[in-house]
Amino acid sequence: MPDIAKRTALGALLLVLIPLLVWASGWQWQPGNETQWLRALYWTTQTVTSPWGALTSVALFGWFLWCLRFRLRATLLLALILAGALLFGQGVKTLIKNQVQESRPYVLWLEKSYHIDDSAFYALPRKARSALVAQQLENNQHVPAWLRKHWQYETGFAFPSGHTIFAASWALLAVGLLWPRRRFISVSIIMLWATAVMSSRMVLGMHWPRDLVVGVGLSWLIIVLACWLVQRWVGPLTPKADEARDISQRS
Repeated sequence: MPDIAKRTALGALLLVLIPLLVWASGWQWQPGNETQWLRALYWTTQTVTSPWGALTSVALFGWFLWCLRFRLRATLLLALILAGALLFGQGVKTLIKNQVQESRPYVLWLEKSYHIDDSAFYALPRKARSALVAQQLENNQHVPAWLRKHWQYETGFAFPSGHTIFAASWALLAVGLLWPRRRFISVSIIMLWATAVMSSRMVLGMHWPRDLVVGVGLSWLIIVLACWLVQRWVGPLTPKADEARDISQRS
């Protein structure tokens, strides 16, 4: 347990590095013009947004199961633990969002630019919020059309970031489960992907830096428990431990 906590804590610190720097800099979000890098971040955030997030989960599930290569019963138990960790994280996110009710950056920008009170905005049903965003930004040439549609789709509260919890959970699972298997390239790619997802949430006006930092913190707590359950109920995480177990079973 201490080794898992330390290893995943280092991963969590790397993930929060950019949000903490942005937070400390006092950076204030403003909508930007159409650029290639902005669109690239949009497509990155789409890997977590429904329905594409489900496909991302399936792909990562498959990769994790292939890398870990447990026996059938252990593999099924591993899948249940991973799925449970991800679903629990999203459930905690929903509960906190409904309690804190923090406005998204783009909603406060709408309040300032179009005199839409954020409290009145969130008092509306979700469909009405989407319609209001579409109506107000219909003739706005400064905000790209695809970003306007993204705002119409995501009209919920900001704190904490559900996209961050999803991406950070997978990244910390990679650190916790794949790093001992020496899958260093896989861990690096998943960490970079999670960092890009988190950065996209700030740049697209969906979240404040603190939403991301808290999201990573929640993910870390959940993933430490999930990795401990995998190690306790499924099997050892290191190849040497696997070899020792197989030898003891044959003897």
